[in-house]
Amino acid sequence: MKKAFKSVLFFSLLITFIFSLGKVSLSAVSEGKATEEKEVNYIRLFTEVYQLVKDRYVEPVTPKKLFEGAIQGMLGKLDPHSTLFTPDKLKEFEVETQGEFGGLGIQITKTKDGKLMIIAPIEDTPAYKAGIKAGDVIVKIDKKEVTPDMTLMEAVKLMRGKPGTKITIWIWRKGWSEPKPFTITRAIIKIQSVKYRMLKGDIGYIRFTMFQKNSVEEFKKALQELVKDKKLKGVIVDVRNNPGGLLDSAVSISDYFLPKGALIVYTKGRIPDSIKKFYSTNDPILPLGIPVVMLVNGGTASAAEILTGALRYNDRAIVVGEKTFGKGSVQTLYPLEMGYAVKITTAKYYMPNNECIDGKGIEPDIEVKLSKEDIEQLKEDAKEIEEHPEKTEEIRKEREKRIDNQLRRAIEVIKEFYLFQQMKQGKLDQKKAA
Repeated sequence: MKKAFKSVLFFSLLITFIFSLGKVSLSAVSEGKATEEKEVNYIRLFTEVYQLVKDRYVEPVTPKKLFEGAIQGMLGKLDPHSTLFTPDKLKEFEVETQGEFGGLGIQITKTKDGKLMIIAPIEDTPAYKAGIKAGDVIVKIDKKEVTPDMTLMEAVKLMRGKPGTKITIWIWRKGWSEPKPFTITRAIIKIQSVKYRMLKGDIGYIRFTMFQKNSVEEFKKALQELVKDKKLKGVIVDVRNNPGGLLDSAVSISDYFLPKGALIVYTKGRIPDSIKKFYSTNDPILPLGIPVVMLVNGGTASAAEILTGALRYNDRAIVVGEKTFGKGSVQTLYPLEMGYAVKITTAKYYMPNNECIDGKGIEPDIEVKLSKEDIEQLKEDAKEIEEHPEKTEEIRKEREKRIDNQLRRAIEVIKEFYLFQQMKQGKLDQKKAA
């Protein structure tokens, strides 16, 4: 009798808990008796398992551990991007989007088959300097094997730690017969999201490392500085190895390039709030007559793909490089009770040409792979930095001066634009003369 009462009491508490979070809607009742019965049966199944584990598992377990695990397990069945944030993890996430955090400096994802893959190393971070590349797969973190059950946040927690401490991650890379260890020293990651300079030939160069809250203002200042040059012939926007970031930042930055009223991107999901269209609301800072080239590669993802697609499919830019990563889903953060939050995929985003690039990526207009010489030079830089860390800044500055073959092709595209304009004008002049 006591056991039956205990089960009923726990069941009632569980229902109260679920409804207090607002995750189960009473609207399910209106969908039919069958649906309601299925939900009640599954909730009953959960309570039975919970009670068995709580009472009979070999070691005592706390409700906190069980409920967090249950919620995370539910979200993990959806996709690699939906996750539960504990209060501590939520603070870490909020710090990241502000532009400063501690760790190695990599953006990671879980593939469909459960692998922990690096989308891209963040430029000028310990991981970047160590030679970590987009597409690398982490198979072990120190002595802990990476399994399909390991969540993204668990992996992040293992890799973060006190600045100055070392961690060894084992990497498998395409073409390698076996994984190799990379020992990296943790650091406070301060990200300058926008870098710019003027190239020879009056061509502006803007490089995005990722899209953060401060990226919009940084970019606006950079573009205004470049536009001050009355001889500006074109702008190259480099988003190679840019893992993305905030959707709003990518939309605002697109606005500075496009004519007022141009469609930037739109999102679509099941709930009304997920259906949104984003248009350019201002006149462009960069005159429309100045050509733009987007530089992309396999590490270009998420918000970086939004910017690329917005400019490309509005005929505002030519895309040069390699196919992008293909992350076309939108995650929304919902605060919960007790300082928790949940991030779930609520929509997918679509380019101005009405295509969703999730899992597909964006094919460049002009495909250009890095030359063997460029790749070897990057390896030599990483080795030199590892052996002589005091030369890091010197090597970084030298690297910034180099023109790799992808950037070289982007420069050629702008020159070809003006050559075409001259040829076009020449033909018009000939017609007038005739």
